[in-house]
Amino acid sequence: MREEEAAGEPDYIPGSAEDFERLYRCSYRRILVTLIGMLGDPAAAEDCTQEAFVRAFRAWDRWKPGAPAEAWLHRIAINVGVSHWRRQRLREAGELVKRLGRPAAPASPATIAENTELGRALRKIPAKQAAALVLRHYHGYTNREIGEALGVPERTVASRLAAAKARLRVELADWVE
Repeated sequence: MREEEAAGEPDYIPGSAEDFERLYRCSYRRILVTLIGMLGDPAAAEDCTQEAFVRAFRAWDRWKPGAPAEAWLHRIAINVGVSHWRRQRLREAGELVKRLGRPAAPASPATIAENTELGRALRKIPAKQAAALVLRHYHGYTNREIGEALGVPERTVASRLAAAKARLRVELADWVE
C-alpha cells in the first residue's frame, strides 16, 4: 500500500482511466449532495453531477496531483452548478417577461414627486430645505457637494437637512401611522 493511501488520501495518476473510475466511485455521492444543497433540486443536481464528471474526465490528464483530486472535482461541480443556476434564473426571467409582457416604463421622478404623499409634503416645506433634502437623499450628494452646489457652508446644509426632516415628520405623521 502506498503512503498516501495509508494516510487516507488515494493516490491518483492524471489521465489514468482506472484512477478516474475510482475517483468517481469515491466522490460521486459527496458531489451529488453538494449540488443538491446548492441547487435544492435533486434532478438538476443529478444532471449537474454527471456534467461535472464528464468535464472532469475530459480534463483528467491535465489535473495536477499537488491538489486533492476530490477538491478539484468539487470546484468543477460547483462551477457547473453555478452555471446551471444562472441559466435557470435567466430562463425564469424570460418566461416571466413572456407571460406578463414587458414592464411599463417607470414614472418620471417628477411625476412621482407630484403624486405622492412625500411629494405633497416636500411642497409644504421651504424650498431651500426641500432642495437640500432632494440633493442628499434622492441624488446621494454629500453635505460638502450640496454646499458647493447651493453656495452655502456644510453646516448650513446640515441644519437645513435637520430642519427639513423635522418638518417632514410633522407633515407625514398621519400618513406613516
